[in-house]
Amino acid sequence: MRVKTLIVDDSPVVRQLVSQLLGCDPEIEILGAVGGGDEALEFLSRIAPDVITVDINMPVMDGFTLTRLIMESSRPCPVVIVSASWKPDEVAMTFKAVEAGAVAIMGTPHGPGHPRHEEEAKALLRMVKSMSQVKVVRRWPRGRLNPGTSRPGPDASAPGLQTKRPAPVRLVAMGASTGGPNVLQTILAGLPQPFPAPVLIVQHIVAGFLSGMANWLTETTGFPVGVAAHGQPALDRHAYLAPDGTHMGVDREGRIVLASGVPDSGLRPSISHLFKSVAESFGPKAAGVLLSGMGRDGAESLGLMKQKGALTIAQDQESSAVFGMPGEAVRLGAATYVLPPERIAALLAGAVANV
Repeated sequence: MRVKTLIVDDSPVVRQLVSQLLGCDPEIEILGAVGGGDEALEFLSRIAPDVITVDINMPVMDGFTLTRLIMESSRPCPVVIVSASWKPDEVAMTFKAVEAGAVAIMGTPHGPGHPRHEEEAKALLRMVKSMSQVKVVRRWPRGRLNPGTSRPGPDASAPGLQTKRPAPVRLVAMGASTGGPNVLQTILAGLPQPFPAPVLIVQHIVAGFLSGMANWLTETTGFPVGVAAHGQPALDRHAYLAPDGTHMGVDREGRIVLASGVPDSGLRPSISHLFKSVAESFGPKAAGVLLSGMGRDGAESLGLMKQKGALTIAQDQESSAVFGMPGEAVRLGAATYVLPPERIAALLAGAVANV
């Protein structure tokens, strides 16, 4: 069965480019290509695609508003943000769209003749096909809860969350890919303030969006988040994102170590690289958390952290947009706990306090 796709972009040139790239794949069927949010909503009232690509910067109705309305509709479906702009205000809008329910972010591929055209075209095809399989749930308008639900906060004393450890956790390492930004937001917002440990994060994301993500996380969680620099001390109460195209680790003194070495399993930054470094430097005084994402990055090295006595956690399948990485960690027995994001925050809160 072919992946039914709707393309939304106000630029005729981009609509044509994306249509041509996706239309060349026999596994993808383009249902339509429209120039704005109103047209998209009218289209969706009649036909349900498997995935929608949405530009963030459009007149009348921007990509954030369109994403929010799609996810609040009676027939939500996966939204992939495909943006050609790196302006700070539009990057911020992109993460508002992620918060509203977009499942992934991509840069608009360059046209034929550009040295990265083929690579970016293949990435777009992979993204559209894989995101069509992501389960999405209806979002409810702000101020309105899904009937029969509530918003419980993390509770470190809840059954199954207590963990006795010989020493408190002194550093937390997290890895995420597709579906990760929203999960990181939930976890960081759920950690107590002040949080007596640094948090090191590898998030697979398209180059150019990392600073915007750091700002968005800081603003929406109250937890200071920045892009890591080589040699800086990893401070308690702060989170650090691995820079684009650079591995991140940590030494025994808690200083961040950046490296431009060979990709690990084709990835740089690599979650595996971070987890291996933390396992060697902090051993039982660390926690490793593997979150939603495609592939296997970090799964085996989370097992290494477990062997060294670290607290190891994988996101559960029900809450994961993509259960690839955490699912592999569960299959390997690398995760001591398998939890949704709110309970991950509660467990970490107890671990740093040596419950």
